[in-house]
Amino acid sequence: MKRTILHCLVLLFLLLASGSAPFSKMAAAGDAPRVTRPMLIEAEKVLDPRVSRSGTDNPFLLLGSTRGVYLENYGAVFTAEINLVSVPAAMMMFRPISTKEEISAHRQKKVARLPELRRALRDALADAAASLTALPPDDQVVFVAILAKYQWEDATGLPLQIRMQASKKQLLEQRKNDEGLAAVIRTVED
Repeated sequence: MKRTILHCLVLLFLLLASGSAPFSKMAAAGDAPRVTRPMLIEAEKVLDPRVSRSGTDNPFLLLGSTRGVYLENYGAVFTAEINLVSVPAAMMMFRPISTKEEISAHRQKKVARLPELRRALRDALADAAASLTALPPDDQVVFVAILAKYQWEDATGLPLQIRMQASKKQLLEQRKNDEGLAAVIRTVED
């Protein structure tokens, strides 16, 4: 038993000393700036008001706070559930939307707000990149907006989510240039 433990310790020492792939990779990752949870929380605080306040007359409703995670050797990924057009609670409780005209009008409001949401998400992505100082320049910054919908609504042709991503470096280079920012961000709607 003592010999087995001794052999394991010697093997472990030899692996560490030789710089074998798994151990040297961990050391290299430890040398790079690490994005911590407190850093992500600060970025989340930047994203929430940026997205929700973008619609000044009728702000987007965030259903919960934005949440972010850092994926080593990839980047920072943020998600939020957003309601493009809210329906007053009193209307839902006392007189639910039920006519085809009301459902169609609600859908048209959502379609009309999509360009505004895309603009807000682009700006929020650039702001997040600027706030994540420890994020390596080639790492990605990703924001996924999950679009809420009511059971009764017609969501034909509307995306269920919008995902935007770009490298931190690209976002910072184009931050003040709307056209350049739109060009470097990869957008997927599904």
